[in-house]
Amino acid sequence: MPLYSIIGTDVANSLAQRQASRPAHLARLQALQDAGRLVLAGPFPAIDSSDPGPAGFSGSLIVAEFASLAEAQAWAAADPYRSCGVYADVIVKPFKQVFP
Repeated sequence: MPLYSIIGTDVANSLAQRQASRPAHLARLQALQDAGRLVLAGPFPAIDSSDPGPAGFSGSLIVAEFASLAEAQAWAAADPYRSCGVYADVIVKPFKQVFP
């Protein structure tokens, strides 16, 4: 199956929305992981720190297998971070893994 990158950009001051919708967001990622389709996923800290505290996050990156671009876009559109107002914008595009 081909890979797709999903890049979400957070609204300003998204930390409270992120925390509230994180369990549902992680459950969807866990389902991809359990299906063997998740390559990587994680947030972009808003500051240069692995634990940005109240500064929060500026967005997220997910790389996963989907049957098509349309399927990846539909999956991204249904993400709780999208519906709960964490993401201001989401870009979905094909991804070609070279390393590792």
